[in-house]
Amino acid sequence: MKPTALDPQSALVLIDLQKGITRLPTIHPTAAVLANAARLAASFREPRLPVVLVRVAYSADEADRLRLRVASARPLMPLPPDYSELENELNQQADDILITKRQWGAFFGTDLDLQLRRRRVTGIVLAGIATSMGVESTARQAFEHGYNVTVAVDAVTDLNADAHARSLDWIFPMLGELGTTDEIISLLLAMRA
Repeated sequence: MKPTALDPQSALVLIDLQKGITRLPTIHPTAAVLANAARLAASFREPRLPVVLVRVAYSADEADRLRLRVASARPLMPLPPDYSELENELNQQADDILITKRQWGAFFGTDLDLQLRRRRVTGIVLAGIATSMGVESTARQAFEHGYNVTVAVDAVTDLNADAHARSLDWIFPMLGELGTTDEIISLLLAMRA
């Protein structure tokens, strides 16, 4: 189902499109996800709508990385030096909002909500990696904060096909609307007409 509308004060929130994450073995090529995210960013920047670039990063000693007991733990490997560097395709601009997080979701422990509210943002468009982790966690938090949520379905990917499908088919429709990059850009253009 196509998205029906975007709020006039919408922001684009791009999750974890950074070198340490785009190198992971995702189910869809990250090049396509990055290309669509870059198109969305350019389309939001044109009418001067906020573009939020979210990355996950830790202190030099990594003491702020979560180390919890979980049933499906991945080994904590040392992170490469460029782990948190945003991908060049995003064409980061001086007035983009940069959010550094240390959890899956972009709201907890950051000033994302403050940055959006001060700009009177009422809706967000989400894209990034991983669909079922960072993107879904941020979508849930945005919903709980009262933002209208739209997910760019061709600008997200995951490490697990079943988890990706569950987010797109079951979770996101309860949190907001879904659309392709082209559909979202068409809504942006219609708002400016």
